[in-house]
Amino acid sequence: MDSQPKVAIVTGAGSGIGRCTAQALLEEGYSVVLAGRRREQLEVSKTEAGNSGKRALVVTTDVGNPDSVRNLFSKTKEKFGRLDLLFNNAGLGAPAVPLEEISYEQWKAVVDVNLTGAFLCTQQAFRMMKEQNPKGGRIINNGSISAHVPRPLSSPYTATKHAITGLTRSTSLDGRAYDIACGQIDIGNAATEMTDRMAQGIIQADGKKSCGTQDGCGKRGKCSGLYGRLASGCQRAFHDSNGNKNAFCRKRIKQVLITMRNSKKSFQLDKINAYFRSV
Repeated sequence: MDSQPKVAIVTGAGSGIGRCTAQALLEEGYSVVLAGRRREQLEVSKTEAGNSGKRALVVTTDVGNPDSVRNLFSKTKEKFGRLDLLFNNAGLGAPAVPLEEISYEQWKAVVDVNLTGAFLCTQQAFRMMKEQNPKGGRIINNGSISAHVPRPLSSPYTATKHAITGLTRSTSLDGRAYDIACGQIDIGNAATEMTDRMAQGIIQADGKKSCGTQDGCGKRGKCSGLYGRLASGCQRAFHDSNGNKNAFCRKRIKQVLITMRNSKKSFQLDKINAYFRSV
């Protein structure tokens, strides 16, 4: 790392993948802006980071609101002066009901967070990264395996995750001239608050209900690790040698972030997914 800490923004940093990623970046030496709608949860993420949390800035943010996103990036620039990494992670799902029963409000809520939010944050990141010296930076979008193999009753979420892949590719092309690289990770079932209902079983493509947490030995049961499955392969839940799930999760995320940061290629979707499958 440089003597001057690199600066990252993580959206959806108050829980799940966002919290683990923010803490992994802090451990790596980054200054991290924790963005999300629930300030109390963001403060928990900061506190759990220990001494590293001194380099964290909490900014309450609604990524679907243009004014709120502008405020996020304004405070980042005011505090740290630049931005090296944006992790578009904030996400929202809709009720698992037939497509014709999804209300306009439910559809719009998912699109506003998952797609519009990622676009608004990317737009502001471009403005900062183009102007700063040295210019450039990296944007990482949190996609989903749903963009490849969706489950039934998930049209709003699945549609936005397909769109995120398009946004990632377009961002990668548009950022090349300015040393702005963009990549994407497509995670499978991460055992977070957002996916708690999956432990009770959800409808699969064949119409059967399954918890979807098959481990590497072929047994089914409740996912006991923070990541029960990654990418498209069934993997054993991640723990370190002491049974510490979160620490091991942060270690894996850190390895992926370092791999993406050091790569000269902008679009790393296939390589990152291959990495997750090999873990």
